[in-house]
Amino acid sequence: MRDIDIAEAARLSGVRASTLRFYEEKGLIASHGRRGLRRMFDPAVLDRLALIALGRAAGFSLDEIARMFAPDGRPRIDRRMLAAKAEELERTIRKLNAMRDGLRHAAACPAPSHMECPTFRRLLRAAASGAIGERKTRRPPRKSFAATGREQGRARGS
Repeated sequence: MRDIDIAEAARLSGVRASTLRFYEEKGLIASHGRRGLRRMFDPAVLDRLALIALGRAAGFSLDEIARMFAPDGRPRIDRRMLAAKAEELERTIRKLNAMRDGLRHAAACPAPSHMECPTFRRLLRAAASGAIGERKTRRPPRKSFAATGREQGRARGS
């Protein structure tokens, strides 16, 4: 197959030309010349772009994807990194499944109020603990206003 210019690479890969230029700037792909003002690529860039798309879909950062290629451009994929990402995805799936099930229950719950529903209350406790959702670290329990006021009084010597 003959060399392809940036417009054809964009059309064939479904990746915008501006993204191709960005990937080239980041060292993820390389053009090997120009025809007029257009960058020219080896057709093998399409396979590389497919690997980049797969990595992005799996949640890898561009820096992580860049490490998946040897200096000569051939794929060099660390299997431990793949296994770690698979475990991360598994944890995310479990959390999302729990959230989906909780929302389905809340939508169909016969309790007069969601706050009266034991299942919904468990979902709230799980969210507050960081077991589901975005919170990565568990915050220490907040002190009540009365306890905080007493401690401030002790600190002032009252």
